[in-house]
Amino acid sequence: MSTEYTILRVRVTAKDADTLRAVLRDSRPDVGGRVLQNQDGTFTFDAYVSPEQAEDLAREGVSVETVEDATATGRARQAEVGEGDRFGPEDAVPQGLALKVRDI
Repeated sequence: MSTEYTILRVRVTAKDADTLRAVLRDSRPDVGGRVLQNQDGTFTFDAYVSPEQAEDLAREGVSVETVEDATATGRARQAEVGEGDRFGPEDAVPQGLALKVRDI
């Protein structure tokens, strides 16, 4: 799979609020949820980024952990979805004001 279509969910942890602000200002990641302050004073948030952006997030005072491949998870969920109208009976005849164009 090409990396240009791969989106990762990463967990970013910054050592303090100033470092967190710098990361958010410089890289502007797609943040998934809110920022949490941990017991040790660090700040953590989840972000959805490309693999290249994930590498760019890592810097002094910032750790980046890959949680999952969000693209693969999304494709797996799409595969669970069926086709057609699951609520309509197979022998249902469409009704309304439209003209019937051909018999099936």
